[in-house]
Amino acid sequence: MNPFVRKKNPRAPSMALDEAIARVQKAYDKEQLRAAPTDAVAQSLGYKGANNGSALSALASLRYYGLMERSKDGHLAVSKEFERFKLAPTAPQRRAALIGFLTKPQLYAQLLEKYEGGLPSDADLRAELIQRGFNAASAESALATFRRSTDFVGMPLGEVVVSVSTVVAPSRLESRASVEAAVPKESPVLAPSLATSYAAASNENADRIPIRLPGNRRAWLVIPTPFFEADKSRLKAQIDLLLTQDEEDSL
Repeated sequence: MNPFVRKKNPRAPSMALDEAIARVQKAYDKEQLRAAPTDAVAQSLGYKGANNGSALSALASLRYYGLMERSKDGHLAVSKEFERFKLAPTAPQRRAALIGFLTKPQLYAQLLEKYEGGLPSDADLRAELIQRGFNAASAESALATFRRSTDFVGMPLGEVVVSVSTVVAPSRLESRASVEAAVPKESPVLAPSLATSYAAASNENADRIPIRLPGNRRAWLVIPTPFFEADKSRLKAQIDLLLTQDEEDSL
């Protein structure tokens, strides 16, 4: 074996799910479900063409999530699954579709299955990725992409997401399919997200404040701008209600 041959890392998205959805939306706006040459698809995503590493990596990520599919040699098309997600009539259906995209990459499905009760620390996940064949630099990048994607969808169920209008304890959900109580109000494209998205967030002025909890869990405060005094009272009341329910459940 040649020691100078570069070892390939396992297949994994290089783009977080929220960014991938925002990108594939551009292709859908232009072509809907029609197959188009790879170069034209790359251009619709914002690249000069498909003959560069960044574009090829982005296209591969979209395929890993099941957002795009190869229809024939040299052609790609937006998947029917993305259109069903976009046109789904209810937020729970769109949230279920998001979970489907998140678990489509084999690596993500395996990690979420292994750590179904809650993801471990970054150090443990990093070690897991290296054990699976990633080099140190690629493991760091894969970890960041995986964390951002799971935060976007609101996975795993062990985390608690708190917003001004919605207080959700995902750990109470009986299964990943039980999403009705965990879906905030509609947003134009990415309605079913539990956590606020990043580049494609419907409220770009919102501050998303992480609060670390015991057992490698996190809570999130999603605070819009402007944030009024009455909002503070409502937020405190919602948290007090959640705590009261927890106390009743423990009796």
